[in-house]
Amino acid sequence: MLPDLIEIIPPGRRGDATVVLPGSKSITNRALILAALARGRVVLKGALWSEDTQAMVECLERLGLAIRVDGDPREPANRTLTVEGAGGRIADGGPPTQPLELFVENAGTAARFLPPLLCLGRGSYRVSGIARMHERPQAALLDALRQLGYRIDSANDRLPAVIEGAGPRPGASCSVSVQESSQFASALLLSAPIGGWTVTVTGANEDELPYVDMTRRMVKAFPWQGGTYDVEADASGASYFWGADWLLRESGSRVSVMPQPKSGLQPDQKFLELVVQQAWRSSYSRRTDLADSIMTAIVLAPFAPAATRFTDLGRLRVQECERVKALRSELTKCGARVAESGDTLTIEPGALVGAEIETYNDHRIAMCFGMLGLRVPGMRLSKAACVRKTFPNFFAKLGELGAAIRDVASGQVLAGHSLLA
Repeated sequence: MLPDLIEIIPPGRRGDATVVLPGSKSITNRALILAALARGRVVLKGALWSEDTQAMVECLERLGLAIRVDGDPREPANRTLTVEGAGGRIADGGPPTQPLELFVENAGTAARFLPPLLCLGRGSYRVSGIARMHERPQAALLDALRQLGYRIDSANDRLPAVIEGAGPRPGASCSVSVQESSQFASALLLSAPIGGWTVTVTGANEDELPYVDMTRRMVKAFPWQGGTYDVEADASGASYFWGADWLLRESGSRVSVMPQPKSGLQPDQKFLELVVQQAWRSSYSRRTDLADSIMTAIVLAPFAPAATRFTDLGRLRVQECERVKALRSELTKCGARVAESGDTLTIEPGALVGAEIETYNDHRIAMCFGMLGLRVPGMRLSKAACVRKTFPNFFAKLGELGAAIRDVASGQVLAGHSLLA
């Protein structure tokens, strides 16, 4: 287990390295819902095994789904998950005074994808998570479920919420806004084939909804009568190592990843082309260019040849932490010149120094600045074990690139299981 404060010591040697990526969290948790809805045994190969996906598995098991978990010899952070699909049948909930409890930790996908599935059951189900999850938007999804005819009780249209399952409602229709999160639409589209619902998506143009497109493509391609589904490697996780390649190539080192995401399912697949392979651009948009990997580009920006604007960052403010503020604050600690205006950050090129980074219990903050430590000496990360959310062996992968990870309190260089979150 990672200690509370670690330091990244940059590689002392040049050389080429290849990093094996774990599976995509976004694809794994969608595939788990679809497997639960399928009418037969579904084997998910290359599935990510992290805090978010374990939370989803535990909730599905509480709903009566049989799920077998086997190791994956190709990647320690992956599993082969065998799900006995039940065609949308789940365990009954409790009475309104004692609903069946489902705890989603800090997993936004579980918090959004489970309520429509619960509507297909019978009885009362209560969905809750950690304190931050109770602050994140949920209203548009709950409103859409009410449009479909289901009763949803919530004090403020956030979690915790009680869902009253009433089974499928063929012919029911709803409209859902994705202005705050595209996960609301994805949640409904995953369960719509069994629920018999028609879902209309509002609040964005189709070309602005890559994760909704991911969901639609997965629903179409999924083995609904049973079979095998391969989970693609994580493109968001790949961005840190594509970014490492960009950071280290000046020293003569090169970093490649495998397997390389190629399907086009994941919007962060574009990071390789837009940031690493093309000339650095003067502006990147969270809405039209990059998804979570825009955070990776933001921490690379001080090494860019000129000032860079990062626009349309509003959704970053309502995720695992207030990410716009966190990025500005922690980069400034490192000596970066960062200006915030509305939902735009502008970052000037300039030298960086090491600093003690607050991770805000946000896996992506920890991984962004962990990557930066490959080039900037003295980078210290507080409570970096939050990477367990999506990439539990991230720091072991940094070690494969020649970095040393040191426990600041003891001075010991970590190895083996000590590098796992």
